[in-house]
This record gives sequence, structure tokens and C-alpha cells, in this order.
Amino acid sequence: MSVNTKLFGEIEIKQDKIITFEKGLIGLPDLKEFALITDAEEENSKIQWLQSLDEPTMALPLINPYEIIEEYNPVVEDELLKPLGEFKEEDLMLLVTIRVPEDVTQMTINLKGPIIINAETKKGCQIIVEDELQVRFPVYDILEKRKGRK
Repeated sequence: MSVNTKLFGEIEIKQDKIITFEKGLIGLPDLKEFALITDAEEENSKIQWLQSLDEPTMALPLINPYEIIEEYNPVVEDELLKPLGEFKEEDLMLLVTIRVPEDVTQMTINLKGPIIINAETKKGCQIIVEDELQVRFPVYDILEKRKGRK
């Protein structure tokens, strides 16, 4: 499938790479089909993009929260994971959205609304966890410190 995107231009998405969100994402209930894209030009980039196949202008930057907070452990009700179908825990990908304002030092991640993808069934969902986690957790300083260590 060929998709003309705003950020990446025209890209090819193989059918087996399409991730379906039956209920869409929070605030975007009509967008159901997505693909995870990694920026090939950024060799060590931890950021992936959740590119909508329904709306070419919509792509959300995502990161594995464990890259930021190793002890991240949201409590998730089993009921919320039903859209993923049958799964083994090792098949699940947990990602969080990144907010990058004009002033990048104010970059944040949303720990309260993780996106969970079953890599085996290619089904995903976004949930709201009940834990007292931040919607806008500051990450710029953490990422800068990690850059300095490498």
C-alpha cells in the first residue's frame, strides 16, 4: 500500500505492518489504521512515529517509556486490553506520546495515556491508567543527560 504522508512523503506500507485501533485513539476515534515508522536518517533515534493511514497529515511521535523511566509500571485493567485479542506479554509494545513544543526544553511525554500494541495480532489501543502519573512528564533534561553518557 502506498501512502502519501505529510512528514515522510510517499511511503510503502506492507499489509502485515498495518496496526488496527478498533476504537481509534483518544481524541481521534475515527482514525483506525496506523503504521509505526522509524526515521531511517536518525540512526540512534529512540523516537518512532505512529502514522495514520486514514489521515496522511496525522503522525504522532512515540517513545518507549522505559527509555525515560526504567521503573514505569502502569496498572492496567485486563478489560482495557481486550481490543488487543489474545496475547503473550512478550508480544506487547508499550509506547507513550511525545509533545515537542517550539521550545524543545519543554518537551514532555504522556505517562497517563500509553499506547499498547500487540505485535503478533497487529492490534492496538490507547488507555488511560488510573495511577497518579503525569500527562506532561518533562523529559528534555533526562534525554540530554543520557546523550552525554554515550
